[in-house]
Amino acid sequence: MRLLRPRRAQGKRVRVGRMLKWAVAGLLAIVIVLALLAAPIAYRLFHGLDVYETVPPTLPVTMLSPAILVFSKTNGFRDGASIDAANAMFRQLARQREWSIVLTENGAVFNPAQLARFDAVVWNSVSGDVLTAAQRSAFRTYLEQGGGFVGIHGAGGDMSYRWRWYVEDLIGAQFTSHTMFPEFQTASIRIEDPAHPTMARLPRTWVRADEWYSFDRSVRRKGYRVLATLDETSYRPRGILLDDIAMGRDHPIIWTHCIGRGRAFYSALGHAAETYSEPLHREMLANAVTWASGREPCKDGL
Repeated sequence: MRLLRPRRAQGKRVRVGRMLKWAVAGLLAIVIVLALLAAPIAYRLFHGLDVYETVPPTLPVTMLSPAILVFSKTNGFRDGASIDAANAMFRQLARQREWSIVLTENGAVFNPAQLARFDAVVWNSVSGDVLTAAQRSAFRTYLEQGGGFVGIHGAGGDMSYRWRWYVEDLIGAQFTSHTMFPEFQTASIRIEDPAHPTMARLPRTWVRADEWYSFDRSVRRKGYRVLATLDETSYRPRGILLDDIAMGRDHPIIWTHCIGRGRAFYSALGHAAETYSEPLHREMLANAVTWASGREPCKDGL
């Protein structure tokens, strides 16, 4: 009996230790959830309510083709460093490739007359509800009549969208979560369509670090052209609550499709500012802009 008492005491200490660990983990989870719920409120307190511009910006009198509009307005989460780095990259690419380029956060540029002057529009991690009903209509018509769209990272990363056409048809899938603990992980991207112009010079297995998005479905189900998928065995697909955010064997991360006669390209890559200095990432985005600016009507995502 004397030998059992220490063992019982030790067992009690182990159970108490486990209970304390679970209690701390539970409190941490509650704090994280409350922080997530409070984040939009805090954002509104610091940044105000949604803003919709009604006075269009002044555009250059002359723009050579291809003319590219880079739009980076945010009425939701804003990663300023990433957006600034991407804008700087697009300026550099425009000089190197002789594009005409306009960078703006003024949603009033989405009017028929001004949109008609651009071959493609880039949404640089745009978030929140950023366009009025008339501006939405002008953008949709522009794309369906042959304009080009390039969406990068946060442009498809809102937890919910008021503009259902944008998420369901233009992007094609609803963002659900991204990796956490750690947020940035090295993973393998499988290039599924190396013959597509946007994938030129990329290795068949592209290993790089990023914040990895998950979506509610594979856009392949909608008939979109999947250019690259994530190998989920190469990283840890866990979300903010350490929940499983894996999509399985078919986890598209870059894709294209036709939107009427227009061309649409989306890449979920690019959360960190440093990614816009990566030669392969820059090459892919330059190719995406060139492809989206094509004058021939889109067919089968080409």
